[in-house]
Amino acid sequence: MIDMQKNAEPLDLSYLMDMSGNSIEFMIEMIDMFKQQTPIYMKELSDALAANNWAKVSSCAHKIKPTFAYVGREDAKNHMQLMEQNAREEKNVEGLQGAFDELNNFIVILNQQLDAAKLKLEKQL
Repeated sequence: MIDMQKNAEPLDLSYLMDMSGNSIEFMIEMIDMFKQQTPIYMKELSDALAANNWAKVSSCAHKIKPTFAYVGREDAKNHMQLMEQNAREEKNVEGLQGAFDELNNFIVILNQQLDAAKLKLEKQL
């Protein structure tokens, strides 16, 4: 489940900062890549859900999952972990569409958080 309280907070980019060796340019590049790749991953996940292709749903969720950790949203990473596991085990598959819808709504908020973080980073250049 996505933690709605974290939606109102600035992103914790400490993991990304550590991963980048404190390179602001790299962090900005990673934010841009996240924003470019996420819609592609979400489309793949949506298509797999529509086809009831649980193996593909699991694979897509697995692919998306670590990207949320990069931007400090462990709650979203855990959400994806649950989706991945349920699809892989074909357990509670009736709830996967609702979990996807929650994720899809969250992405809008996350993109706003990413835009704010990127703006703050750009000011440090």
